[in-house]
Amino acid sequence: MSTATGAVQRTAQLAGNRWLTLFAMTGALSMIMLDQTVVTVALPSMTRDLGLSPSGQQWVVNAHVLAMAACVALGGKLGDRLGPVTCFCLGVITFFVASVFCGIAPAGGGEIWILAARAAQGVGAALMMPVSAKIVMDALPISGRGRAMAVYAGVSQIFLAIGPLIGGALTEWISWRAVFWLNVPVGVLALVLVAVARPANGRDRDAHVSLGAAVTLVSGLLLTVLAIQQGSTWHWSSPATLVPLISGLTIIGVFVVSQWRSATPLVAVRLFARRAFVANLITLGLVQFSLLAAILFSTLYLQDLLHMSPMKAGVAALPLILPITVAAQLGGRWYDRRGDRPPVITGLATATIGMACWAASLPHLDYALQVPGMVITGFGLGLLFSPTNTDALSRVSAAERSQASGIVQTIRQLGGTLGVAVIGSVVMGVDHQVTHSPLPQHAADAITVGFWVATAVFVLALVCAVALLSKDRITAAADGGAEPAV
Repeated sequence: MSTATGAVQRTAQLAGNRWLTLFAMTGALSMIMLDQTVVTVALPSMTRDLGLSPSGQQWVVNAHVLAMAACVALGGKLGDRLGPVTCFCLGVITFFVASVFCGIAPAGGGEIWILAARAAQGVGAALMMPVSAKIVMDALPISGRGRAMAVYAGVSQIFLAIGPLIGGALTEWISWRAVFWLNVPVGVLALVLVAVARPANGRDRDAHVSLGAAVTLVSGLLLTVLAIQQGSTWHWSSPATLVPLISGLTIIGVFVVSQWRSATPLVAVRLFARRAFVANLITLGLVQFSLLAAILFSTLYLQDLLHMSPMKAGVAALPLILPITVAAQLGGRWYDRRGDRPPVITGLATATIGMACWAASLPHLDYALQVPGMVITGFGLGLLFSPTNTDALSRVSAAERSQASGIVQTIRQLGGTLGVAVIGSVVMGVDHQVTHSPLPQHAADAITVGFWVATAVFVLALVCAVALLSKDRITAAADGGAEPAV
């Protein structure tokens, strides 16, 4: 009897530790998500206080996302070398220390300061994200991963949802600087949760971390995104644009070739030979391309063109954010039953319709007309986020999962930073002053063009998903990277 009771207690403790580990890891993702939405709501106030240029506004978002995209693969490798929990904690500390520096940026000329601190935040996020997903995936059996990843994404989406409200309230009633100070207690809470959960921290002492490869990747991405984002200001045919663009693409090409040949690559580019894995990457990258730019320009539109206060703008973002939170749970359960193809294709088709409705409403300068498109877009996106992340990591072996997680986050963040750069360049090409324009209708028309570009990219993502996503679902027998035939 005592033996049976002890076995039951051990089983219950193991299950409890799994879920406590899950909630501990959501703390990191929640902090990152919270930071994304509170910062976009605070951006107009930051612009006035720090004297940000129209391009500087985009870089406040992109410095963070680009640093995350460039360094997340390094975070995955460091997670192997140092242990995932150690790397996670380093990332949390880096993130909230950088947040403090964001909060003390000097007024009236603090553009460079805030951009450097935002980049440091991105580095911290890059150390957290790949290892947190790996810890969650390793802690749970295949049969429960869809539900677990739905919680992992869903809890963070709750913070994404309340971010505009918190950001609006802090910006309007205290200061935009409080938005960054908020990350300090959230980061401390994440560290406490990790200490209580005590997830496994297995290290691979033979894991090789190539700093040279990391520098090559960072420099290549930085030069490429810099050229794309500044192209409308520097002119596309000028040497100022062409030299960094060509140099950046060349460096990225060299990086890919070197990683393919390397026995211990920073980025396991050979994983790109797996069709089903790549299909999920393409979907995530293209979706993030459109979504991040839409959130940025929607926030500027609401405050600068419709003259909403930060608090009202935060409330106005909820029709997009809340449906993502609700649909994320539906998408995770749908994935457990049917695999990723049904929820992802349905979600993309829904999001495309929603983005088209949203774009069509923008020239009217009437918020109420935008709400239906925002709701439809958010619900569609919620259906696809959990299935694509879960399926991508389930297409590789446990030993490859850290690398795969790093690649997933790199592509996702790179999609976002390129989206802000490309769509931002399109918008500024139509109206160079954008929301600083003395004619609100011209600014609205320019942002509308950007939203139609975002819609077209959603269409491209849908076409790729239909053509490339595997029709076979991952099962316990197939888990571990033995990809079913497609």
